[in-house]
Amino acid sequence: MAKTIKEVLELAKGVQVVDLRFIDLPGTWQHFTMPVQRLTEDFFSEGIPFDGSSIRGFQEIHESDMLLKADPETAFVDPTAITPTLVISCNVFDPFTEEPYSRDARYVAQKAEAYLKSTGLAETAYFAPEAEFFVFDGIRYASTPYESSFSIESEEGWWSSNREGSKGGQIQPKRGYFPTTPTDTLQELRNKFMLAMQAAGVSMDLHHHEVATAGQSEMSMHFTTLTRMADDLLLYKYIIKNVARQNGKTVTFMPKPIFGDNGSGMHVHSSLWKDGKNVFFDEKGYAGLSQTAIYYIGGLLKHAPALLALTSPTTNSYRRLVPGYEAPVNIAYSQRNRSAICRIPANKSSKAKRVEFRAPDATSNPYLAFSAILMAGLDGVLNKIDPGQPQDRDLYELPAEEKKLIKQVPSSLGEVLDALEADHDFLLKGGVFTPDLLEEYIKYKRTHEVDAIRLRPTPHEYVMYFDA
Repeated sequence: MAKTIKEVLELAKGVQVVDLRFIDLPGTWQHFTMPVQRLTEDFFSEGIPFDGSSIRGFQEIHESDMLLKADPETAFVDPTAITPTLVISCNVFDPFTEEPYSRDARYVAQKAEAYLKSTGLAETAYFAPEAEFFVFDGIRYASTPYESSFSIESEEGWWSSNREGSKGGQIQPKRGYFPTTPTDTLQELRNKFMLAMQAAGVSMDLHHHEVATAGQSEMSMHFTTLTRMADDLLLYKYIIKNVARQNGKTVTFMPKPIFGDNGSGMHVHSSLWKDGKNVFFDEKGYAGLSQTAIYYIGGLLKHAPALLALTSPTTNSYRRLVPGYEAPVNIAYSQRNRSAICRIPANKSSKAKRVEFRAPDATSNPYLAFSAILMAGLDGVLNKIDPGQPQDRDLYELPAEEKKLIKQVPSSLGEVLDALEADHDFLLKGGVFTPDLLEEYIKYKRTHEVDAIRLRPTPHEYVMYFDA
């Protein structure tokens, strides 16, 4: 990754076009492209205008003019583009005042990092998400007033053993974790994903097949700072989708595309550092955690229902967050239990001590999701929120009377939006989130997602009720 304007201009000598990218409020990367000759030193300070009324969650038509300013630290040469292309992420500004735009999610992440420093608790928040995804051979779907359907094509799917030309070796439900080739048919494709990520300047850790059938996979990135990791996650999704398409496959980050098998989550690891030391580590504490880390967990547990509106932000997210599929349905913490919403990975190294928040998925806007996690954790630390006792036992098998005592995650997007509406003061600290952003986000989700699903019959309702 380039770090200065001078380095970016030097990098641009080897390309023909420049792709400028920013993110809408729900979390989709947007872009437009210009000839490389337009990229000058003045361009970074002057910016480039665009129509904000056409972007989800941004401006109304009577106030549509907005301004993008490129961040030179984000520049990379696109390893998937046919035309040599330099990509640069941008922040959004008001074109008249040149003030940062309150609904620019990347700006929210930058404010969250600044707020952390202002508390004196730490200087840096490190984040590392584990974003899972499915690689399908093909997909067909339709939703009209007269038709509703989807059909998945997957060489690995357990339902495909009778397909013409099938060679056997299909992965059964929940049996996809770590089989070698030829059962794992995606080894070489994931190699391409990983090498393309590294070519774009992202430090990679490993990749593997995940638990579910039908090509469920995961790649790990090395941890980095909050805003930079959100940048990298958008790049992760972009690279994987494009390389898959170039190889005759298609990728989805939907949390639950297949009934009866594990869904795709995005476990988010975070830790706080000060003076070069991990403030989450204390070898004498539970699971090697400091009291600061315990309070951080307390904040995550207290605000979990509201947090999920930003970290698990789709109706489909709540098809995944159900018992029986390794999903974190219990609002509790544990060093081993994967059904708890907070887990402490087993590692004795002080540098690796961290908290894993297991509810998120990759349909979230990463700038908002990571910022919200940090703000909830900081609220826990600043207010010394006690998370209670850890739950190092099988929470699925508890007696009914004990199970009632452990809070469960909400079961729908509508519920978590209600929770966010009622519990968001912790997000407003330091001006990190703003009321107008949260109001627009909640309105958009209710109108375009909750109602869109609530009002439509599904194919399975025909199975259940057509002959009633």
